[in-house]
Amino acid sequence: MNERQIHKFVQRYLETTACQIIEKSPAHFQVKLSPRADRDLTNRPYYWSFVDRTGADPETMTMLFVTDKQKYDQTQAAEETKPAGGPVSAADAALGRSFGYINGTALNTNIRVPREDLYFGSRRLNQLFESARSGGNYLCLFQEPDKRSAHPLHSTAYSAWLGVNLKVEFACDMKREEIHSFGVSLATGQCVEQFHNRLLQHRMTPKLPPNVHTAKNALTLNKAAAIAEQTLERKLRTYDYSWAQAAAERLNEELATIGHYYEPLLESADDENKPLIAEQFERRQEEIRWQYEPRVTASAINCGIFYLQGIG
Repeated sequence: MNERQIHKFVQRYLETTACQIIEKSPAHFQVKLSPRADRDLTNRPYYWSFVDRTGADPETMTMLFVTDKQKYDQTQAAEETKPAGGPVSAADAALGRSFGYINGTALNTNIRVPREDLYFGSRRLNQLFESARSGGNYLCLFQEPDKRSAHPLHSTAYSAWLGVNLKVEFACDMKREEIHSFGVSLATGQCVEQFHNRLLQHRMTPKLPPNVHTAKNALTLNKAAAIAEQTLERKLRTYDYSWAQAAAERLNEELATIGHYYEPLLESADDENKPLIAEQFERRQEEIRWQYEPRVTASAINCGIFYLQGIG
């Protein structure tokens, strides 16, 4: 992940979480965090528990996120050597036109603003990833119409779909993962696979578009989720599970091997040492089972309600 990709991600995160961008350039953001972002990033549980308990207006932190350290430091060094009150340079003007550069000189205060250098693998960037992931587990979006109706009284019907991405893990002493995306119509109960690819064909918005009404749901969310689970279960029943049989054979071989080692020890051990050896034997068996025992697990990565045109 390069500096440009990090910068683009950070800008989308700040806009999505409604942070106030005080100053920005292609190499940094100075922001006043929104309450949600402050809760996720600043590790102030006692302060936020006080706010929640008393209902006081929260005072969020201001932070400096540097997405390109070399470029930012060079810019700062140039600013320090520039004569005060000089004209705006052509470079600054170009930045303003191309990148939406905001010069925050007039907003600067003597308050110390914590600086965070964001690069792939940094602790703070990982916090942003985790915050975005947790905040994006559940969402509600509407399909944007291709074109607006010319008649002001015309209304297009949208139906709700439960979209869920499921991760399936096939594990033993080896591991394989699959991602399955299902969409279940809350109006008809129809279940389609590769639902995420279907969503990519449309532009989505968090706001209900004009001249649109939503159809009444015939299914509850629990029923729709059960349909997706049943569809996945039927699909998994068609798989080849010879790998599980081979893993079970390796498991039995490993259990037999450690049995050949510990069983003679138990027979020859005295009363004082036998409980200790038996405990070690049992723990070693549990470790072998955890490593080799074949298992298939499914878990939801994220889900959402998506309103799409028509009655699905």
